[in-house]
Formats: sequence, C-alpha cells, structure tokens
Amino acid sequence: MPRPLRYFQPGDLVEVTMRTLQAMLLLRPSPLLCEIILGILGRAQALYGLQIHAFVFMSNHYHLLCSPADAQQLARAMCFINSNLAREAGRLHGFREKFWSRRYQAIPVSGELAAQVERLRYLLAHGCKEGFVMTPGDWPGVHCVEALLRGRPLQGVWYNRSLEYEARRRGVEFGARDFSTLYSVSLSPMPCWRHLSAEQYREAIAELVAGIEADALHRQAETRREPPGAAFVRRQNPLARPVKTKHSPAPRIHAASKAERKAFRDAYRTFREVYL
Repeated sequence: MPRPLRYFQPGDLVEVTMRTLQAMLLLRPSPLLCEIILGILGRAQALYGLQIHAFVFMSNHYHLLCSPADAQQLARAMCFINSNLAREAGRLHGFREKFWSRRYQAIPVSGELAAQVERLRYLLAHGCKEGFVMTPGDWPGVHCVEALLRGRPLQGVWYNRSLEYEARRRGVEFGARDFSTLYSVSLSPMPCWRHLSAEQYREAIAELVAGIEADALHRQAETRREPPGAAFVRRQNPLARPVKTKHSPAPRIHAASKAERKAFRDAYRTFREVYL
C-alpha cells in the first residue's frame, strides 16, 4: 500500500511523531542524552527557523508540535533532527542498526481551539498517562512542561562530530566538549492562544497540567499502584522492548468537528489529483 502524501498548508499547526525500531527504548532518558536532544533541536531551529510550540521525548518515541513555514522547511528540519538523533543515541548505546521504525508522521491540526488544546494536552500528559510519574514535570526525559509553566530555559549541547573526526585524523588530542556549542530551544505560543498575554498563557498551561495530574490521581486510586517513578525509567535497558505497544491508524488530520475533517479531505483530494 503506498504511503499517503504529506499535505498541510504553510503555517498550519502540525504534530510530528517518530518511533524507534520495534519500539526499543533507545531514547531512554539520561542527563547526557537530554542535553544532546535539546542541542539538536536548538541547532535545527537555528539552521531552519522551525517554529516549535511543544515537545516531549519518551523512551521509544517523541512528539513535536510545530508550525512549519512550508513543507520543505519541515522536511529539512526533520531530516536534520532524526538523522543526528539516531547517530547520537546509537553512539551512546553502541547501537549501529536502523534506528527509526519508519519515516516521521506529520499530521496537521485544524485551527479549531478544541483540536489544538486537545493535542497540546495529549502531548503534556506523556509520562503521566503511561503511569510512570504523577506529574508531567517528574518525567526525567526531555519535556517542555517546565519551560511552558515557569519559563525554564531549554538549553542543550551540539557536538560537532566532523571537527572531532578531523582532530582525530590529525592526531590532535581534545576534550569531550572542545568542539561543542550551546544552543537554546525557543517555544512559540500555540496558534489558538497567540492572543493571550504571557501570564494568561501560563495559566492556561497550568490548567491543563492540573487536569492531567487529577487524571493520574484517579488512575492511581483505581489501580492502587504507585507510579514506578523517574529512577525506574532511567534503569530500563535501552535495547529492551515494551510488552505492549499501541498500534492504531494515524488520522489524516486532528480536528474537533466533522466539517473540518471533510474540508481537509476535499482539499487533500484536490492536492493529490494535481500532484499525481
């Protein structure tokens, strides 16, 4: 079955999802991998100008909410992010095989308030909804929640492996960070909340997080089980696979109404006819 064509309008909100090969825990959080991930994201922003709204990196997949200027910008940024992340995480674990299970999914999100807020809430709930931690801020991996709630800086390190290779080739000794650069990741407000002030935006995020925490408490009361916590997550074998993985068909668009979904299908059909 052929892959569906990627389609979205320039400036649309898009949710990008990427999963590791066989859902292995190759992105298992560690302090070094966290700074590498943020460094790669920051350099990608500096090179391609991708507007990012939110992101979360789990042990075997990640989600990214962004508003690409066009399809080419998204393709170049994702190629950079995924190729470098595969090399760096593979290097940490001595894993030299194929890293990602398939090409990234880029699903547009309609301009409806309900649709955009739902996707943001879904992203922020990672770590909690799987039962690992009680609040999103306790997830030990890369998560945007503290930056959105408290303005915590998102900074990482980009390691220039090309310069390291040249130094080794010339027999020059160097330290682990001699060819590294500090990068920051900038988060833009969600399109549906661009009219809010900075304080109002944080209050809206806090309301979402409070709902996520309430759901986690309810789940704990039902199951009578404490979440294993961040230490458990860090101890997992990066080459292990989860017992169960979620497999469901991806929608063409995240929308809150049938009218939006129909409008997108009609636009996609026209685009496909012209493209093919």
